[in-house]
Amino acid sequence: MLIKLLFLIFLAAAGLIDSIYLTWEHFNKVIPPCTINPLIPAFFIDCGKVLTSPYSIIFGVPLALIGAFHYGLLSLLIVLALKTQTKLFRYWIILQSAFGALFSFYLMYIQLTIIKSICIYCTLSALISFILFILTYYFLKKERFELHTAAYAFVYQNFIKRVFFLLDAEFIHSVMVKRGKFLATTPLIRLVGSKLIYKDKSLRQKVSGINFENPIGLAAGFDYNADLTQALYYLDFGFQSVGTITNYPYEGNPYPRLGRLPKSKSLMVNKGFRNKGAKTIAKHLKNLNFKIPVGISVGMSNSENLTIVPDAIKDIIAALKTFEKSGVKNSYYELNVSCPNLIHAKKISFYLPKNLRLLLSAIDRLRLKKPVFVKMPIDKTNAQVSAMLGEIVKHKSVKGAIFGNLQKDRKNPAIVPAEVKKFKVGNFSGKPCEERSNELIRLAYKKYGDKLIIIGCGGVFSGKDAYKKIKLGASLVQLITGMIFQGPQLISQINLELIDLLKKDGFKNITQAIGYENR
Repeated sequence: MLIKLLFLIFLAAAGLIDSIYLTWEHFNKVIPPCTINPLIPAFFIDCGKVLTSPYSIIFGVPLALIGAFHYGLLSLLIVLALKTQTKLFRYWIILQSAFGALFSFYLMYIQLTIIKSICIYCTLSALISFILFILTYYFLKKERFELHTAAYAFVYQNFIKRVFFLLDAEFIHSVMVKRGKFLATTPLIRLVGSKLIYKDKSLRQKVSGINFENPIGLAAGFDYNADLTQALYYLDFGFQSVGTITNYPYEGNPYPRLGRLPKSKSLMVNKGFRNKGAKTIAKHLKNLNFKIPVGISVGMSNSENLTIVPDAIKDIIAALKTFEKSGVKNSYYELNVSCPNLIHAKKISFYLPKNLRLLLSAIDRLRLKKPVFVKMPIDKTNAQVSAMLGEIVKHKSVKGAIFGNLQKDRKNPAIVPAEVKKFKVGNFSGKPCEERSNELIRLAYKKYGDKLIIIGCGGVFSGKDAYKKIKLGASLVQLITGMIFQGPQLISQINLELIDLLKKDGFKNITQAIGYENR
């Protein structure tokens, strides 16, 4: 980076010298000599005509002086960027070089179309501006991406979100999923996605045999019918979980199924495994290829007919068999045993080690070639969670645990009482889940970090939130609610922030940071 910035200083200094010379000529009323190439008509190059035209002055200030100020400021910014390593100066360099290139384009247009003559000194300045812009565009790639995402965030949070939050949450969710599914079939998504996808080797890792470009994934519960598997790569997700999908389809619990708690930074969730069923979704997915690892979240059907544990196990196994036989190219499975919004959630509990043992033993007999991660509750005690983990590590098919699912405690201090009173049903995502999620990540990593992959989920609204979970022991991090509140550019912003946080702590790769606070 040092050599790149020094080269930019050299170019900016060249532009400064050129502009100072023209400024001196202007105030001394001297027309600089223009070398005329014999191959070019003489009337086409006329420095005097250009420099004495009305377009050479703006509001009484000669353009040459403005150019000198531009190049001088740009040189100063580059020096400050080198000396202080402050990102603000790098952002300013990008914007300043873009301004210079646009203004130079305008001035060349004036010369060629209105004045119909060119000044070689002005043209040299324009050429320097264009080269500076192009080199800055490539040299400061990461800073450019940070500016793009900041612009997207500003538009979303100040305009789009305000409109969305005036409308029904489930309606907006349905509309956005349909739009995302459609956009994935058009070139437009590639144009937009190119401004958000930033890859860096420090974020790459292999987890349970699966290659992840970055650690940020979409949690189960958003794309419950697997409509967005071709779209989420363009939001810079490193992976995604679809579903939760069940053996039999379910239309969803009675309304309300989704609501917002803005002050609590939370969503009320009461969908109850709404999905089209394993057979329909497997048929939809079987011929698709995925740019990022896709996991299938599987749970028991939300049915009145399932009242005992053996029947629930058979139901879950049937769904897994459907996906295995269909040949879907998913990378992993999630086993969702912790959804609190099911009809018989209290009657059929896999929180009890003996019931969990029966389920996981049945999954072991399937001999799945893809790893299974168990979605864990966050409302259980440390002892109860430890008992579940103690059972999980006994089964070869299960490679990890996800912490965790929704917050059931309506008196959780992170929830604003006035907001929770609006909803008589459902449980809560987002910030109310964060503290307990982090506690359980710490617990799981300390006890079983050498045996289980841990995935963090709950309350991730920034790179710092994700990094906290990683340093406590999470290899991967999932989110939904943060994206709803912050905007779809959040994933890219988190990844960019993680790169800086890793560098600040002296880590070359994310694997070095996993569990660092918990070792």
